[in-house]
Amino acid sequence: AAAVLVEPTEEPVGVIDAVFHVDGSGLEHLLMKAGGSVKPVTHEAIDAGEHFLFQDGKNVYKNAVTDMLTASLDIMQRNNLSVDNVDYLIPHQANLRIIEAVSSRAGFPSEKVLVNIEHYGNTSAASIPLCLDEYKNKLKKGDKLLLTAFGAGFTWGAMYLIWDL
Repeated sequence: AAAVLVEPTEEPVGVIDAVFHVDGSGLEHLLMKAGGSVKPVTHEAIDAGEHFLFQDGKNVYKNAVTDMLTASLDIMQRNNLSVDNVDYLIPHQANLRIIEAVSSRAGFPSEKVLVNIEHYGNTSAASIPLCLDEYKNKLKKGDKLLLTAFGAGFTWGAMYLIWDL
């Protein structure tokens, strides 16, 4: 698990804009069948292998690329951002092929895309906070960051923030 602390400030830094989406029709393509509140862990669920993440890879890939790209472009358009004035794209670290597809289709050169999946694998909801922590010495106050993610169910979104540390 990981978290990012966000606190109020009078300075023009922090979260500037965000867009979040949920489409429950993707549930059957990316889910953990047991282990949550709907179906708590039981010996039967463990024996059936239902406590592992299931995904229909082809469907998840297609939706992740499309949705992360669209959310990112929406945030960029709403905030008059371009690849030239965004310092870094920080995508959810689920799959390198997804990261490369989203960043290339958005026009981001590889040096502007922060990636650490090769060190940790897919760390799920912790991936962006862990990536921010890993690159914190590279980031400087005033950097414009574009974060984007995709998750189970389906959920996805993007966030524009200005770095303050």
